[in-house]
Amino acid sequence: MAEQQIYGLHAVAAALRYEPEQVQELWIERQRRDGRIQALLDAAEAHGAPVRLAERAELDRLSGGARHQGVIARLATAQRAYDEADVPELLAVATEPALLLVLDGVQDPHNLGACLRSAAAAGVHAVIAPVDRAAGLNATVCKVACGAAAITPFIPVTNLARTLRQLQEQGIWIVGAAGEAETSLYTVDFTLPTAIVLGAEDKGLRRLTREACDRLARIPLKAGGVESLNVSVAAGVFLFEARRQRS
Repeated sequence: MAEQQIYGLHAVAAALRYEPEQVQELWIERQRRDGRIQALLDAAEAHGAPVRLAERAELDRLSGGARHQGVIARLATAQRAYDEADVPELLAVATEPALLLVLDGVQDPHNLGACLRSAAAAGVHAVIAPVDRAAGLNATVCKVACGAAAITPFIPVTNLARTLRQLQEQGIWIVGAAGEAETSLYTVDFTLPTAIVLGAEDKGLRRLTREACDRLARIPLKAGGVESLNVSVAAGVFLFEARRQRS
């Protein structure tokens, strides 16, 4: 049976809340006795997940030295694996016009985790990213996402440009983020079925991705300030403008 290890208070709490049947075992730092740890212990007991007390050094070893906050969980399987064939079904059950986040080659797992967190908070129906030369779901992403990885479907695809064309055929408007675009994102109608596309940390949108967009839009920045924003910050700006319009 495949297994996945996650760590951190938020990630483990989300697993116990959203997929408790997958939690096989918890390791808890022996010296930690606070309200947040007690809440995890209570949830583990409620779902019948065994708990093992361990020294911090053991948790450091299990997590590879990552910041685990005194808790690690072993899941029976990784989170449900989605692919592009699942997109129509996900959109069919949506209660509002589609809102998708597409990440074109984001390689930093911390950025991916932050994007997933913003996507979940903004009510995004799915996050789409290429399989190659891009970060995928791992323990670091799940920790940074603070449970969002268990809420928002993450869909890796083999050909992003083709996927964008398929979304267009389903009536979804493709809006790419580009700093040199003439159009401000605040003039874009995000109440329509929309996929917001952001590029990699250093290169932005790839050529084929850019050509597949119906429209490019920029975040207006103060003259003389920074030239661009971190991709996870930019994702938040775009997504919450869409959420504001939809509210």
